[in-house]
Amino acid sequence: MTSSREITPSRDISRLIEIMAALRTPGSGCPWDLEQNFRTIAPYTIEEAYEVVDAIERDDLPDLCDELGDLLLQVVFHARMAQEQGAFDFGDVVLAITSKMVRRHPHVFGDEAVVTSGHVEGLWDRIKAEEKAARGPREEEPTGALAGVPFNLPALTRALKLQSKASKVGFDWNDPRAVLAKIREEADEIEAAIDANDKVDAAAETGDLLFALVNLARHLDADPEAALRATNAKFERRFASIETALAKNGKSPVEATLDEMDKLWDAAKEAERQA
Repeated sequence: MTSSREITPSRDISRLIEIMAALRTPGSGCPWDLEQNFRTIAPYTIEEAYEVVDAIERDDLPDLCDELGDLLLQVVFHARMAQEQGAFDFGDVVLAITSKMVRRHPHVFGDEAVVTSGHVEGLWDRIKAEEKAARGPREEEPTGALAGVPFNLPALTRALKLQSKASKVGFDWNDPRAVLAKIREEADEIEAAIDANDKVDAAAETGDLLFALVNLARHLDADPEAALRATNAKFERRFASIETALAKNGKSPVEATLDEMDKLWDAAKEAERQA
């Protein structure tokens, strides 16, 4: 029998499954890996998914390869823990997703006629609804038009999904300008709360404003998470330019005035436009 010390890297997924089994073997495995459970590993699964997105947005394909491996490890880790409990194993995970992909693509693997990507989306939603009806409600599963949106999604993503579900039953604006009007209304309500020195109400109205901004992004076919990540990166880039410019004069941001930094910000912004 091959010991865990003799396992070598491979392109075969079975080798990764073997490695995880070795890491989870009591007595000879890794103490840290043996201590983990679904809940303790879940944050790492989320983190690895975001690192995949980060590599994509940086157009770093070598890093993307590495990060996809880290994400795949998370799948293997969860499957191994489930196998130890007699629930399912990695093969069951693969069987479930391959069955689902074939079932949800009758236009590729069956006789369904589909012309556009929009038709595909409608077909996907119909098949999902049929699957859910056939399965029946799960214990304590919410019902209604907004059911099925995980609570632990990032807030912007969850808002987007909730709005998309509401839109499918007709609860939606049909013009992004109407959403803009709602945004202005929410901004006015924030201002009124500030004038009243009501921080609790101002915070609540800020949440409403963020929700409306997500709605605008949806109407513009923009992913709000991606849009905000791009703005975060832009802010970091321009602020780094401020720090570099100040350092040339022997200053740091804490030693500069807001007016100085505003001017350097505008210069960085203009430089990006000219690039």
